Amino acid sequence: MSKRPDPSFWHGKRVLLTGHTGFKGAWLHLWLNRLGAEVTGLALAPDQNPALFTLLGNSSSDFTDIRDEDAVSALIQQANPQIVIHLAAQALVPRSYRDPVDTFNTNIMGTINLLEALRETSPTIVLNVTSDKVYQNRETGNAFTEIDSLGGDDPYSASKAASEIVTNAYAKSFLEREGILVATARAGNVVGGGDFSENRLIPDIWRAVKSGQALELRYPDATRPWQHVLEPLEGYLLYCEKLAIESGTPRSLNFGPDAEGSAPVRKIADIMITALDGKPWRQAEGTFAPEKQALALDTSLAQKTLGKVSRLGLIETLNWTAAWYRAYSNGEDILEVTNTQLDAYLELS
Repeated sequence: MSKRPDPSFWHGKRVLLTGHTGFKGAWLHLWLNRLGAEVTGLALAPDQNPALFTLLGNSSSDFTDIRDEDAVSALIQQANPQIVIHLAAQALVPRSYRDPVDTFNTNIMGTINLLEALRETSPTIVLNVTSDKVYQNRETGNAFTEIDSLGGDDPYSASKAASEIVTNAYAKSFLEREGILVATARAGNVVGGGDFSENRLIPDIWRAVKSGQALELRYPDATRPWQHVLEPLEGYLLYCEKLAIESGTPRSLNFGPDAEGSAPVRKIADIMITALDGKPWRQAEGTFAPEKQALALDTSLAQKTLGKVSRLGLIETLNWTAAWYRAYSNGEDILEVTNTQLDAYLELS
């Protein structure tokens, strides 16, 4: 059995979690609280209705805009975190085409505001979670390794690659001199219950099924590495633990599924639509903002470093995801449903 996050490490730790009101952030916020961490969130209010953050019973009205340098500094001074996990971002490629300025402000200047404020508090560990889209993608079909060149042809990808460069510059110029361990985590496409974002495949499927309409796919043959949300979140927790105990830990790791988890959009849509009893999808008509058609990650370094393997195969991942949305549609207690899935995940070998 591979290693699991250690409650004795996290219990009582002051953790700053940015983006805690988002899809991944809400799951991680729940997990960190269960581990006994003292979590401070830094994020905007949820911009979706419904939103997983509120469905889990969170009602905080104390929100912070990461683009506001003074507000970020004040919050960090108050929280005085020991560990920082940075998820806050404008994370949607189509939205980045519609509003590139906000995307760059959030993903680049937001990261700068965070790192600049952290110079005054000196946490032990800072983990910036970016994306598999930080790599310069020439669509060769080869899986990216951590030493491949960074880049980006669309505003989202470029902004996340720039966030990586900014993080490295702050680490080398300022933070590491203060003994702060700084790293970045690059995760593939994440699915799971509770994602209600616009222009994302799984929530688009759920909305189409709910409305009785056929889903329209822009790029059905685009291939991505799909993983359940709990897989990379576990990786982030283990990565922070490893950084704390081993000085030679790599400063960037890829997080993604095994080879089975890389699949075209059409396959994911077929499985999920069948599971949710929806109508067959159809090809969307018109012209759309360009997106890369091939993307794959080499996760061997993460497996070697953390001893972590993918616990959920692609079919299990999608079945768990469909079960969550069915439970939500049936009016079940979402906090209980989400905790039950986390419990089941922790029982996997």
